[in-house]
Amino acid sequence: MNKQQQLNYDRIAEAITYIRDHFRTQPSLDELAAKVHLSPFHFQRLFTEWAGTSPKKFLQYISTEHAKQLLKEQQATLFDTAIEVGLSGTGRLHDLFINIEGMTPAEYKNGGQQLNIHYSFAESPFGNLIIASTPKGICYMAFEDGEARALDDLQEKFPNATYLRKLDLLQQNALFIFQNDWTQLSKIKLHLKGTDFQLKVWDSLLKIPMGKLSTYGAIATHVGNPAASRAVGTAIGSNPVAFLIPCHRVIQSSGQIGGYMWGPVRKTAIIGWEHARTETSSI
Repeated sequence: MNKQQQLNYDRIAEAITYIRDHFRTQPSLDELAAKVHLSPFHFQRLFTEWAGTSPKKFLQYISTEHAKQLLKEQQATLFDTAIEVGLSGTGRLHDLFINIEGMTPAEYKNGGQQLNIHYSFAESPFGNLIIASTPKGICYMAFEDGEARALDDLQEKFPNATYLRKLDLLQQNALFIFQNDWTQLSKIKLHLKGTDFQLKVWDSLLKIPMGKLSTYGAIATHVGNPAASRAVGTAIGSNPVAFLIPCHRVIQSSGQIGGYMWGPVRKTAIIGWEHARTETSSI
């Protein structure tokens, strides 16, 4: 990400933060533009290019009332109902991730020993990220601006693995998720390190359609333990694959956005970005 792109990202992130904090007053376009020191015309164009929707529509979507309306559509009794979503006819995102293969107990215990991991760095609409893969699939993806810090975090996950900086086909297929061409999504494969409970929770997250939201309680019900909301929250917080496993689609039952490993501003931006694209593709 060059300096101008970083400046644009920072401005839009600041605007999103302001929208989140002041949605009850419905700030005008002029007010939002002034907050990031841009003309209304320039701000409108930049925001729409970056977020995929206008500031006005984004503000409407982020409002608490709209979030609560979405939650009503995601009652636990309807959680597994087949929902038609706008992914160019490909169906629920869960169906696209055809190969969630948990690592063996030995691989889990020995920190990735004998695993060969390829990793690379990429840009996304939400900042720079690191993505890593084994021969079986994507094992790690995280938003991180500093490459050295990003690699350290990856190696902490798999301290005994062998690493090679290389962008492979598995990673390329996964990165198509940030583009409008959804035809490659069926090729995404995941190779996850986690307990049985974590894998069950992460699999449940994949069943939340793009453009929709769920709650920690609904996820707990779906995995067969309605009283385990706190444990579900811990498992969601341990998600090793940002965006591909959509932990950003889980919010608090109150309608508040809630926490996110890579920051609440980024979470809000992703929710709005996905909503804009499902609206566009359904037209």
